Amino acid sequence: MRRRALLLSLAALAGCAKYGDENTPPAAPPGGGGEALVRTSAVPVGGGTVLTDRKIVVTQPAAGEFKAFSAVCTHQGCVVKDVSGGTINCPCHGSKFKVADASVAAGPAPRPLEPRPVTVKAGEVRLA
Repeated sequence: MRRRALLLSLAALAGCAKYGDENTPPAAPPGGGGEALVRTSAVPVGGGTVLTDRKIVVTQPAAGEFKAFSAVCTHQGCVVKDVSGGTINCPCHGSKFKVADASVAAGPAPRPLEPRPVTVKAGEVRLA
């Protein structure tokens, strides 16, 4: 009986699927839309700023070069705490990520932080 109910549920869901509808706009990525994140003056050269409420970290590896990454550590999902000494630092287990590309500088994090595309406009770092 369970198998039959499962098959009927799957068939019902398949009937709801709609493919090839060009009139449907693509879903906007979370946090997208060119939202201002932080003033460029608030991001130190060689350092960065953690936007805890947005779970984004913005860095400035070199003067005028701004990058953004997810602030969620790839080890166990903690939000990184700060940026100092050229690294983005997680308070939970000591993982560190390089400000230039968010690659792992010290584990236990298994992979880099996810990049977030940004632009700079009118003195603000904005999501692209």
